[in-house]
Order: sequence, then C-alpha cells, then structure tokens
Amino acid sequence: MTPGPASHDALMQQALDLARQSPPKPTNYCVGALLFNPTTNEVLSTGYTLELQGNTHAEQCCLQKLAQKHNIPEEKIAEVLPPNTAIYTTMEPCNLRLSGNLPCVDRIIAAKNIKTVYLGVKEPEKFVGENEGRKKLEESGIECMHVSGLEEEILKVATAGHEK
Repeated sequence: MTPGPASHDALMQQALDLARQSPPKPTNYCVGALLFNPTTNEVLSTGYTLELQGNTHAEQCCLQKLAQKHNIPEEKIAEVLPPNTAIYTTMEPCNLRLSGNLPCVDRIIAAKNIKTVYLGVKEPEKFVGENEGRKKLEESGIECMHVSGLEEEILKVATAGHEK
C-alpha cells in the first residue's frame, strides 16, 4: 500500500515539525526527516539536523537512530529496513559534506531498501553550490518525488539562524 497524496502531505508536515526542533545556525539548514514503511503505514525512525552528537544531518539521524534501536552499526541498516522503505525529508539529501562526513545520499544508497525519497525543496546553493543528490539517487534506482505545498515554510524553517 502506497500513501495517498493526503498522506504525503501529512508525512512532509511531520518532517517539517521535526525540522523546527533543529537548533538554528548560520552554517547549516534546519531539516527534518522520517523513515516510513509504506506496507505497514508506520514511521520507523525520525531525525532532524544536529539531533545527534556531531555535525549530523536529518537523514543521517534517522538511519543512526534506527541502527541504535536494533543494536547494529549503521552500515548494516539494510538488515532491518523493510523492502520499499521511503524517506521523507524537507530538503533534498546532501551529496557533498564540507565537514567530511559521509553524505546523506551515500547513506541512503547504502541502506539498499530505501526505494523512494520524498522531498520538500531542492537544497539552496548557499553552501556547496548545486546539489546533485537527486540525480545520484535516481541514477542508483531510487525514485525521487517532490511533495509540493510547503516550500515557503520549509525554506523559512531551514534558513532560521542565517543572516538575511
């Protein structure tokens, strides 16, 4: 069973609510994300920027928290992710990390069972130029779908703490 349009909106709104928990900083975006099992209509894990220790991104926090819940390293997350898992994220997953951390796109691809990425907005070009995360995901066979309607609010939350 795949979520209908109303469900997509509700799940993206939930991701946006998570993004609001991210501490605003001038050097990152406040992003929220959640892993979703469309077969059981269950949220498996949630995350937001800087939720976990270190310079952590929302998608990274989702995956790390699910791995911790199952007492496994993140590299083995495919063992516990149901087939056809989806991830909802307020912003296109990163393809480049200035911090040297593994980009979220690479984490999603390595997770193997994430088949769809629902995103609220494309990453603005402020920090790393054009993000090619969506292109890399699609080249790896992961479908990327834009959930429209919350772009203005997502960008407002994402850029909290940035100089205007």
